Amino acid sequence: MTFLSCYKIDGTINLDSNSCFGNIETYPRFQEDLDKFKSHLKQLVNDKKSKTFYKFGDGDYHFLNKSEVGSARPGNRALSVSYNDINHQEFVDGVKLNDYYTCEIYPENRKMFRDVIPNQEIHYPAEYGYGLVANKWFFKEFKGKIGLIGASEKLHLIEELLKYNEYKEYLGLDDFNDYIHFPQKYACDDIDIVEEFVGKQLEESNSNIFLLGIGHSKSAILHRLKKYTDAIFMDVGAGIDNIAGCINIKRPYAGDWTNYRIKDYDYSDIDYLRYGGEGKEIILND
Repeated sequence: MTFLSCYKIDGTINLDSNSCFGNIETYPRFQEDLDKFKSHLKQLVNDKKSKTFYKFGDGDYHFLNKSEVGSARPGNRALSVSYNDINHQEFVDGVKLNDYYTCEIYPENRKMFRDVIPNQEIHYPAEYGYGLVANKWFFKEFKGKIGLIGASEKLHLIEELLKYNEYKEYLGLDDFNDYIHFPQKYACDDIDIVEEFVGKQLEESNSNIFLLGIGHSKSAILHRLKKYTDAIFMDVGAGIDNIAGCINIKRPYAGDWTNYRIKDYDYSDIDYLRYGGEGKEIILND
């Protein structure tokens, strides 16, 4: 498959082999809408608006359909109990209450979106979120205004990584404003308890924009986060794994990312998303 230059995001390499990237008709406005996306985000942050950007993927399709596949299978990542033991309707209803939606440009994923989130528009390609983490545009553009929301284990790791000057230089910032902790697994078991836990943290936060990766719980909880602080909530999914130094480089636009790892750090509690040591790696020593 030939990767067409029209799908390029500066400062990144895309090793995603989906055939859609070889077809100009897949998304002919890719570059035009990328500029629009960046301008839109800058305007929202400058205006201190509170908006949510929900990223849709095939796993969300399975979860919203109660399909016991991959991360949507009870006992795997999102749930420790069966679908019958939760209020699944909260997710089905909640996913429709976000402000903006992103989805990979894969035709199959966009069809899945229309099947489970009818009457909503896909505003932007999800690839923009991945790419603008990978080329560090978010960090440069919103330096001093940006926070993270993600699994506690990964946020602790990121905080440790940012004790190293080499990693600060790689990201182009000294620290994130806020680290909003979220359960790494089984957050969908009781979404109200999770909201209370996260909401208390957000009330004490001072970021204008959050990058987040919170799994399938986002379908029920993402739209609720605006109650606790006026900020942009940008779902970048596996982009959090970039920052934590554990991204699979075959993820969209992650091909040139360097995974920074800490020597002798205990990684045993990190829930990897198909990461197996691929790509460039730098080991940080004390």
